[in-house]
This record gives sequence, structure tokens and C-alpha cells, in this order.
Amino acid sequence: MWFKNLCVFQLEQPWTLPPGALETLLTQRPLMPCPAMSPESTGWLPPGPDGALVASVEKHLLISLGWETRLLPGAVVNDAAAERASAFEQQRGFKPGRKLMREIKEQVAAELLPKAFTRRSQLMAWIDPDAGRIVVDTGTVAKAEVLIQHLRDALGSLSVVPWTTEVSPAATMTGWLMAGDAPAPLDLGDGCELSGSDDSKSVVRYVRHPLETPLLKRHLDEGMRATQLALHWDGQLSLTLTEPLIIRRVKFLEAETEDTDRIDDPHLAFEADLTLMTGIFGRLLADLDRVLAPAA
Repeated sequence: MWFKNLCVFQLEQPWTLPPGALETLLTQRPLMPCPAMSPESTGWLPPGPDGALVASVEKHLLISLGWETRLLPGAVVNDAAAERASAFEQQRGFKPGRKLMREIKEQVAAELLPKAFTRRSQLMAWIDPDAGRIVVDTGTVAKAEVLIQHLRDALGSLSVVPWTTEVSPAATMTGWLMAGDAPAPLDLGDGCELSGSDDSKSVVRYVRHPLETPLLKRHLDEGMRATQLALHWDGQLSLTLTEPLIIRRVKFLEAETEDTDRIDDPHLAFEADLTLMTGIFGRLLADLDRVLAPAA
């Protein structure tokens, strides 16, 4: 359940929907088995062990959007289509043209799709009504927006905007690197990505590397800017802050979840994990809001 990425959206209107009402709306759009002739189905899944589509603790809500996808590799379709095209050539004495070959591939795909194995995946989101935000566990805005749109469809309306700041995150991260320090409770980590500001689109990446080297400083003096920066927060988490304000690769520096791992009851363990996660990540986001000068 622990999020590894934080893609944050700000609610433009207060969240007033109680967990039970949200549960009722999501129940109308559950994840169903993928139809035989469809490559994918989408719907809501229980995020926790109790089977409910909404998990809640201390006003925090957790939901999960699921996908069931049919696995039909393109190579399998191409091989089957090539065999059918070869049989066509033997019968007719000439190879199928481009249009006919496309039709053969479509026919083969339609025949193989119902026989394809299926795979389920899910994407979780945390709704924090008091902070007025929805946080999706993904490193890409596009994937997060898929969940947001499905939630909007279920609710009827949902007005959100991506997390933004007055000063560009790249300028802020570059300033931290130039100073060789980040504001408390943040500390510089051991990696960053620098991008050139000219037309060359040059990129320099430092991985598991000290960030106080003369060469890195020279890149910054030459006008390169930080687009990703590894950070430590409050001695508890390591993370990577990115230019589009997505927090990636969130990890505990120490085993913060050991106590909850000792809980035998899966329902109590899940509730304890959710309480711990929302508490820690809530404080992290509040601190980042403060040091990144949030837009009004």
C-alpha cells in the first residue's frame, strides 16, 4: 500500500463527500472481467483487505483504480499474420498488398484476443480533504490524470489542478545545489539531473554521487539547471523531486513500518499502515509546500 511516488493535485473546491457516499458512487463502476473482444477493462478495486472500495482513517480516503488487460504481444500477431500471408501467396500466386496485410493482421488479432491471458494492475490515490489535495501513486502526470478522470466520471464533477509553485521547481532546486544545501528539514541526497538551457538539450545525470563537486558547480555556472534532485527529508525518507513537481522513488531510510509488520490481523495492519503513511506524507508535503513557496 505504501506509495512510492506522489503526484499531487489540488482540489479547487472543498471535499465534502463522506466515505459512505463515495463508496456508493464507486460501487456503480467496479472493475469487471475484461470482455472477450476487448483489450482492456477499467474500474474500481478494493484498496484494502475488507473488500470496500473506499478505505478511510481520520478523514483520509484511499481508493484504487484497476485495469484488466489482455496480453497479446505484437510479435504473436505478426507471426500468425505472416503465416496467413504465406498461405495466401501460395494459393493466389502473389503477395498480399499493404491494405490486405493490414486487414489480415486485424483479423488475426480479433481471433487471438479472446484466447489471450489477462493481467490485473492497480493505481492508488489518497484523498486528503483537510489539505485539499488528491495524491496519486505514479511518477507520470498522464497516468494520474487517467485516475482523476475516472474519479470525475464517478462523481459527476471534480475540479482539480496540478500542484504549482510561484518560483519554478527547477530554479529552486538549482539554487539549493548552488548553495550546497537545502532548507530544513531537507538535505541534499546523492543524485541529480541537470539540463542545458540552450538548444543543445544537453543532460547530465549524477547517480550515487556527491553533489558538492567542482565539475557539477561548473555545469551550474555555465547555465545548466536542476530538473531532478535527490533529497532526504527529516531523517526519515529519501526521495527525488522533479521539475513537474512529482515526487518519485520515495523510500524510508530506516524500517519505519516494522511495528505494523508485527500486527497479525490484516485489517488492523492495513489501518495502521494507512494511518502512518498519511501522517508522514502529509507532513512531507506540508514541508515541501513551505520551502517551495506555493502559488497563491
